[in-house]
Amino acid sequence: MTAAEKGYWIFTLLKLIGIFTITMVGVALLTLMERKVSAWMQNRRGPNRVGWAGLLQPAADGVKNIIKEETLPAEVNMGIFILAPALAFIPALLLGAAIPWAAPMRVDWDAHLPLLGAVSYHGMLTMALTDLPVGFLFVLAISSLGVYGIALAGWASNNKYSLLGGLRSSAQMISYEVAMGMSLIPVLLLTGNVTFQQIVHDQQQGLWFALPLFLSFFIFLVAGFAETNRLPFDLPEAESELIAGYHTEYSAMKFSMFPISEYSNMATVSAMVVTLFFGGWDIPFLTWDQNGSGLATLATAVFMFLKVMFFLFFFMWIRWTLPRFRYDQLMALGWKILLPLALGYIMVTSLAIWGIEHLAGVTSPRVKMLLLFGLNLVLGYLVFFLLDRGHIMSGSYRASSNLDAGGRRARAAA
Repeated sequence: MTAAEKGYWIFTLLKLIGIFTITMVGVALLTLMERKVSAWMQNRRGPNRVGWAGLLQPAADGVKNIIKEETLPAEVNMGIFILAPALAFIPALLLGAAIPWAAPMRVDWDAHLPLLGAVSYHGMLTMALTDLPVGFLFVLAISSLGVYGIALAGWASNNKYSLLGGLRSSAQMISYEVAMGMSLIPVLLLTGNVTFQQIVHDQQQGLWFALPLFLSFFIFLVAGFAETNRLPFDLPEAESELIAGYHTEYSAMKFSMFPISEYSNMATVSAMVVTLFFGGWDIPFLTWDQNGSGLATLATAVFMFLKVMFFLFFFMWIRWTLPRFRYDQLMALGWKILLPLALGYIMVTSLAIWGIEHLAGVTSPRVKMLLLFGLNLVLGYLVFFLLDRGHIMSGSYRASSNLDAGGRRARAAA
């Protein structure tokens, strides 16, 4: 092994330890943040007994779950019942490996280490664990594997409520994974690349993609809520219907692994939204954040953290604001609205990009994105103010009104 290869593996190991540690500690603190945000929104006190301002509450919860008694339901499929939490937990931890958490840093390092000998690293060090050429395709592929853990947990529990929760999760994943993948095709059309670094670079040259590809951002965000089983898409758990859904029969640390994977998926979806549509680690209106210095890398990491925290707060805000959908509304939103909308948006965006580049002859990335932004303002008005008047996603009041009107017409005819 050459000195450069040794340096590469040392920095990769350091990044692995850092990302894993931050993820595990961050997930624990997100549980505290969830409870603090819900308390703030409901005008009450959150956890405030363990440690200063309740900061040690996640540690107390962890100790409680570790020493808690394990319970196993009768006639359980032991092997799959134990394996299912790991199948949900492992994909959630893998997702952060491909996301660039800060700007690349220039490293010029030569050393002679005991047992390793000569070690060196020269060049730009990416702040992703690995800069995969498949980019967001890796995240979409791995995130879809988490549903196996949920579905198998419901099936192995030998509990009808758990089984229904697992089946709901499978149907929900299929419905919204398709829309999520379709929503990223306009990003591919605009950049011609699926790697995160190139997507961030293109947003630096033009605009954040949330402006020229607003409908893609909207579809991806809604599908992200459904992928993480968060309200208003928490039908696999649905306490009022299924007790606790797919993890009803779990206890102690096996139960804890499901919330850990959920919060880890929340962080990944938030990071994906930031990277794909809000410039990633880019600091707007500045260029020095790309000079490869350690200060620039630190500043972009802080900026990336703030962006991700905003969307994590948004996840929690929605959870404590909106009620959950009915199951028929959930499926109708995925198949009847988001999927046709994503397909139509792909065609419109393709024609718009072709017209801007070939008919109008525009070559400037910023001008091209400004023109697409104007198009998206028109499309947004059509979708949110003209097409959606409650006729497609009708609530229970409209449904009951239609039934009453049908009954009155039937009585009048008789």
